[in-house]
Amino acid sequence: MKKILAANRSEIAVRIFRSATELNMRTVAIYAEEDRFGVHRFKADEAYVVGKGKGPVAAYLDVESIVGLAKDKGVDLIHPGYGFLSENADFARACREAGVIFVGPSPELLDQMGDKVAARKAAEEAGVPILPATPDPVSKPADAIKWARKIGFPLIIKAAFGGGGRGMRVVREEKDLKALLEEAQGEAERSFGNSAVFLERFVGKAKHLEVQILGDKHGNVVHLHERDCSVQRRYQKVVEVAPSIGLPEETVAELCSAAVKLSKSIGYDNAGTVEFLMDLDSGEWFFIEMNPRIQVEHTVTEQITGIDLVRAQLLVAQGHKLHGDEVAIPTQEKIPRNGCSVQCRVTTEDPEKDFTPDYGKILNYRSAAGFGVRLDGAMGDTGAIITPFYDSLLVKITTSGPDLPQALQRMHRALREMRIRGVKTNIPFLENVITHEKFTQGKATTSMIDVTPALFRFKARRDRATKLLKYLGEIVVNGNPHVKGRERLSSTLPLIVPPYDPKAKPPPGTRDLLLELGPAKFAEWTRKQKCLLITDTTLRDAHQSLLAARMRSYDMLKVADFMARRVSGLFSLEMWGGATFDTSMRFLGECPYERLRSLREKIPNVLFQMLLRGSNAVGYANYPDNVVRDFVVHASEAGMDVFRIFDSLNYLPNLKVAMEAVTERTNSLCEGTVCFTGDFTDPSEEKYVLSYYVEMAKELEKMGAHLLAIKDMAGLCHPTAA
Repeated sequence: MKKILAANRSEIAVRIFRSATELNMRTVAIYAEEDRFGVHRFKADEAYVVGKGKGPVAAYLDVESIVGLAKDKGVDLIHPGYGFLSENADFARACREAGVIFVGPSPELLDQMGDKVAARKAAEEAGVPILPATPDPVSKPADAIKWARKIGFPLIIKAAFGGGGRGMRVVREEKDLKALLEEAQGEAERSFGNSAVFLERFVGKAKHLEVQILGDKHGNVVHLHERDCSVQRRYQKVVEVAPSIGLPEETVAELCSAAVKLSKSIGYDNAGTVEFLMDLDSGEWFFIEMNPRIQVEHTVTEQITGIDLVRAQLLVAQGHKLHGDEVAIPTQEKIPRNGCSVQCRVTTEDPEKDFTPDYGKILNYRSAAGFGVRLDGAMGDTGAIITPFYDSLLVKITTSGPDLPQALQRMHRALREMRIRGVKTNIPFLENVITHEKFTQGKATTSMIDVTPALFRFKARRDRATKLLKYLGEIVVNGNPHVKGRERLSSTLPLIVPPYDPKAKPPPGTRDLLLELGPAKFAEWTRKQKCLLITDTTLRDAHQSLLAARMRSYDMLKVADFMARRVSGLFSLEMWGGATFDTSMRFLGECPYERLRSLREKIPNVLFQMLLRGSNAVGYANYPDNVVRDFVVHASEAGMDVFRIFDSLNYLPNLKVAMEAVTERTNSLCEGTVCFTGDFTDPSEEKYVLSYYVEMAKELEKMGAHLLAIKDMAGLCHPTAA
């Protein structure tokens, strides 16, 4: 039995394993330490960690580790999938030198076609039209400006050794070229390990078309028809269709013929995709690049042809002929083109927030299914954890039908069947795309998403099941006063009620002293104290850390009388701010100001203290100055005495507005805070030394702080440092 290793992760690794298993191969997965719960690891017969200590992405780019593992484990074939090392000629060469079959084109072909500049030269030599571009990769801004003036603006910067939309930037004016060149080079380096880029004429109103190619080691090359991949966002394909929509048959024939002609001219010997850009204004089409690997969207081609491309790749790599009994690819004129197929990429991105990736635990996952629906996924399951380390793709949905309308009807039904809770997804956006008139009529261009605001108008999800479960949980835990005769739940744990006299007047405490002395003199009094002054955090940080800030005002008020009488000697009670402010509103349905006022009434004698995030106040964004000022004033009027103000990065300008509001517009105490960030007792520490903290404390004093605090959020301040 032959053994195959997938040098990739998630969906494409699982896809490779499925075809390999059908061919009776033993499968081997690799995974980074951060990806140890990835489903592809458990799908394989064997799984091994690679690139220890190198990080979540670099681990999958560690050629030495991957090839060394393959040799040690007796692997016969390595399939690179897409992304990562799939277009890396050095990786293919290392496989060959190790005696392992690389499932893909030869290293020499990867050198040629993986380099987008060399690929353009090959296309030009084969007589395939190309866009005006730099003949060689550029790295220096001066060279880029010289070539840009020749090509003309707008132009596009592209990574020379990769794809998938990474390392690409559109430059519309010369003044933006230098900055965008640096961005593109940096992204290309991070994604493909090579910062080389080239410049090319940008076609504004264009269709992105591609032709699927399959070749073998015996000189045979066929095309498996074309795909329309025009619907893109940030150069990443979103929806793909096979065959193309509304193109003249002669144009389709020309594209397919050009793809085969180019592939034969270079001796292409595996699966690949030849990509073209068609100018809708002129009808001209141009070669833009060749992807010498399997594509994310290969599923739509498989659906209309009935050909398993990954299976064909595995067999061709072992030397079988395309038209032999094992691979069994029909001759060109007999390759099927049945009906239509559409693919949507469901990602964990929030389209209402500029497609910001969302992370966390999937609380509920229900897949689509049924006739004409295919799912290719890996992380989609209830309880799965979506991490920030990798691409946000969750599942690929591919639907098929005898024509485009039926394929789209099935896709719309499939998207509506999906139920994913716990993380945001782009499903509402996909629904808008596939039902938009411009798309259904075949008029979509590469700029459709950018110029169609209607795609971003979403119908609010009703989410009835989740709301019902939440309601039931609320009733089970808290009871429902509107349900007649329902017995209240009782606890078997003993209830310990500490003795105190609820009728006795609360003894004088620190708040009485603050009201008598005022903030400045109270601060002097504090500095003169020799005994340890204690702040109790039960009502804020303790339940925020232990109970996710879910302690109710009801529970706090039950112990308030006791605290006012039995712990009146405390310096302060930290009971507000931080995450408890928004949690009380969002999860407990309470008013945080009402909590503050109610507790102030019950505990009039001890200082109340809160945590304020500088310019973020008690939120998670920078607020206008007037909002921060008025918040401080309202909080003070409602009963807040001590404002502990901090910035997690110790950026003191972020504290200025809040500190001034406390000292100038209230009679409360301003506690300036330094966040403990590093161990200054470590002789190798260079930045976070003792003087760093001392100077910051002096600056806080100048800014008007009555008190100083050291906030050790991560528990770094050991006794010696303290």
